Amino acid sequence: MNEDRKKRLHGPSATAAVIVAGGSSRRMGESSTVPKQFLELDGIPIVVRTLLAFEAADCIDEIVAVIRSGDEPLYRAYKQQYHLHKLRCAVHGGETRQDSVLAGFAAIDAGARFVAIADAARPLITPEQIDAVCRLAHREGAAAACRHVTDTVKTTDAGNKHVTGTLDRDRIVLVQTPQIFDVRLYAAAAYSAKEAGFAATDDCALLERIGRKVALYDTGADNLKITVPDDLEQAAWILRKRQKQEEQL
Repeated sequence: MNEDRKKRLHGPSATAAVIVAGGSSRRMGESSTVPKQFLELDGIPIVVRTLLAFEAADCIDEIVAVIRSGDEPLYRAYKQQYHLHKLRCAVHGGETRQDSVLAGFAAIDAGARFVAIADAARPLITPEQIDAVCRLAHREGAAAACRHVTDTVKTTDAGNKHVTGTLDRDRIVLVQTPQIFDVRLYAAAAYSAKEAGFAATDDCALLERIGRKVALYDTGADNLKITVPDDLEQAAWILRKRQKQEEQL
């Protein structure tokens, strides 16, 4: 970790967020020339919606964005236009998501006791959900957002052509972000994985590798990740549903 970082954050639960926003639009289709994090959802860029949720979360003290080289002017403009006071800096990502998270982790404030890692492409996470996962991590040392499955889950053969078994869906979750960890615990897991050449698809796997448990908080199906065009349409529908619910209050 960067030893030149200053200690601005204080307290046993000081939490820095690392928002991974360096992706492309490969799965959004050839018609999309704009990286998905910059596509607009009800008039606001996806990444900005995510940043605004973390800005409004009481448990988050600072935000580090992991971005593509050349996107710096956009984030400076976002910071001013949307009053993102907690957005302290933006750093460049690496070749893999795992490398990108480490780049963001190395840039968080030296006083942070917890790190909240999140995908920019989950713009429907709410400040209340972020706070709930944070409080769980503060108690347990590590926590992640998730949703429980409702479909029956099967295993298949190597070619995915035949069913080989049925899993107990009561013990299966789909893990989402944010994933929040004690910084010392995360550093031990992440850097030992890097040294060993262990590749993980999410940060919980790094903790699993060293035998540490991660507590789970169900944030439901609305905390979806924007990956394909249909996801954007579903996200817009969820926003309209929320707006109607707020109007009825």
